[in-house]
Amino acid sequence: MSSLRINEVLAFFLRKMNLKSERRGIHVDQSELLCKKGCGYYGNPAWQGFCSKCWREEYHKARQKQIQEDWELAERLQREEEEAYASSQSSQGAQSLTFSKFEEKKTNEKTRKVTTVKKFFTASSRAGAKKELQEAKAAGPAVHRQASIETDRVSREFIEFIRTYQKPGQDIYKQCKLFLDTMSHKRDLSIEEQSECAQDFYQNVADRLQTRWKVPPEKVEKAMDEVEKYIMTRQYKYVFCPETTDDEKKDLAVQKRIRALHWVTPQMLCVPVSEEIPEVSDMVVKAITDIIEMDSKRVPRDKLACITKCSKHIFNAIKITKNEPASADDFLPTLIYIVLKGNPPRLQSNIQYITRFCNPSRLMTGEDGYYFTNLCCAVAFIEKLDAQSLNLSQEDFDRFMSGQTSPKKQESDSFSPDVCLGVKQMCKSLDLLSQLNERQERIVSEAKKLEKDLIDWTDGITKEVEEIVEKYPLEIKGKSQALAAIDSENVENDKLPPPLQPQVYAG
Repeated sequence: MSSLRINEVLAFFLRKMNLKSERRGIHVDQSELLCKKGCGYYGNPAWQGFCSKCWREEYHKARQKQIQEDWELAERLQREEEEAYASSQSSQGAQSLTFSKFEEKKTNEKTRKVTTVKKFFTASSRAGAKKELQEAKAAGPAVHRQASIETDRVSREFIEFIRTYQKPGQDIYKQCKLFLDTMSHKRDLSIEEQSECAQDFYQNVADRLQTRWKVPPEKVEKAMDEVEKYIMTRQYKYVFCPETTDDEKKDLAVQKRIRALHWVTPQMLCVPVSEEIPEVSDMVVKAITDIIEMDSKRVPRDKLACITKCSKHIFNAIKITKNEPASADDFLPTLIYIVLKGNPPRLQSNIQYITRFCNPSRLMTGEDGYYFTNLCCAVAFIEKLDAQSLNLSQEDFDRFMSGQTSPKKQESDSFSPDVCLGVKQMCKSLDLLSQLNERQERIVSEAKKLEKDLIDWTDGITKEVEEIVEKYPLEIKGKSQALAAIDSENVENDKLPPPLQPQVYAG
């Protein structure tokens, strides 16, 4: 996808992030997150606003058109070369030199075009194998040891899982091994072509389980999750942030952009979250931790799980602050604030990796797809953030971005130049005392409430005990008579034989 097309897509999503006239907050209609083709699935900026299914259809059309154009160009060059060669037989002397240059130029152009077409159908494994060997030698042994341990663990878990599927499981394992072997010979393909191979593989395995083996849909979904985990754990080091893409450059640009926006406050984004509440502060910390942890995962599904956990913490923080269920209009500004505050590492690389190699059904529907689409919109908003989005003047925005001042320093700038430092410090101290007084009053109020709750709990327990005692009164019985001897009632004691006497054995 060209940089021009990416800018157009980002502009398309940013136009949807209109500002409300009253609230001045970030608002996105949920219908605008869906595929622009109207299929009902979630769209994605990386897919030009299409869902995975529609994007693949558009991609195939464009690819077939490009292949057809390349073949037509190659055939036209071939005909021109043949005609030029035929005409050269009748030309002599100086004309032969001119034709030689013409022939050389056309041959080079034809060779270049035909080679481009052949790349769609064949791939050489020698260069890729040499590159992998060099990377393996250059990498540290500790990294390879850790990756090998994790790969072996995932392989054992995958084998144990497919055993429960019996014959379909054997077929899944065979298809996975074949796919991995095929991909090992296609390292020189572009990342988009490798992504297309992975998406085709997911679709073929799912169709094979449903049509040939008649596996129920819920078991197919579970099997596809395990297949993705097994495949992508082994492919991760080859397809995550490859050198042939500009993913790393985008990562650095986004990180630099977020660092430059460190001064943005929750009030500027209309974030309905109060970090002064301890529970809310904990939720914000957990959300930031989850979004940062995404980079440590190797499987696209695990990265999506981190995004989902982060989003759920955000919803909980909003719910606690507002004391009511959170809305979608509250979620996106808060997600933007979390991304700005956390500055996750390799954010663009992770988004591209999920887009390219995740099971498409997860991105098209469900909560994972919804949260991932919102994250893509949040990143696009951050990249295009301007003064109007934050309800600031262009002058203030430029000053904040250049680091000349910050919103926190503006409070001291409200004093006139003639006011001495002591008065400024006194005003700051009074403001701090006022905040401490409010916190103390809140603590005293909570303590009185706790004391009242303890008294009510004690009274309730006492009342319950009294009701039980009244319902089941305690009866104290008199001293029972002594038990009679065991044989006291036996009237035939006199007829019993005498007890045995000990005797000494003489030896």
